[in-house]
Amino acid sequence: MADTNSEAKWYVAHTYSGYENKVKVDLEKTIENRNLQDMILEVSVPVQSTVELKNGVEKKVDRKLFPGYVLVHMVMNDETWYVVRNTRGVTGFVGPGSKPVPLSEEEIALLSNKEQEVVLSFDVGDTVVVTSGAWKDTVGVIRSINPSKHSVTINVEMFGRETPVELSFAEVKKL
Repeated sequence: MADTNSEAKWYVAHTYSGYENKVKVDLEKTIENRNLQDMILEVSVPVQSTVELKNGVEKKVDRKLFPGYVLVHMVMNDETWYVVRNTRGVTGFVGPGSKPVPLSEEEIALLSNKEQEVVLSFDVGDTVVVTSGAWKDTVGVIRSINPSKHSVTINVEMFGRETPVELSFAEVKKL
């Protein structure tokens, strides 16, 4: 048999909202039961890890990049189309009519370059209180936010004048 890996492409299956992970698990079981590992190589629910900051506590959250969709790396033929299409929760493939269209190399490259994102509960101009460290209980207004360093700069009154102070996200809480 020819190397099927070269024919395998990424396809997008549409699912009921909230059923993405269930479709992934069910499809993986079907692949194993029908011994289709060489035809359907991978089933993926793309997520982006984000760090949410609420009340000074960082919490890691995985958000689905495409709610209602599952990516399937597979060799498209009648059998694989039937298996995916008839998995509970799948409503169809993405493509005109009933003809699935594979993702392009550019689209796949964009998907693999997702960075972690930080979701903050405050913004520039917000008044915050420092919750820990040397500046504990100090109130200041956010002048700048540096997501890559996970820090904010606030102005603090020191010796009768405003002085910028850099603090970590976890050290401040919105008033």
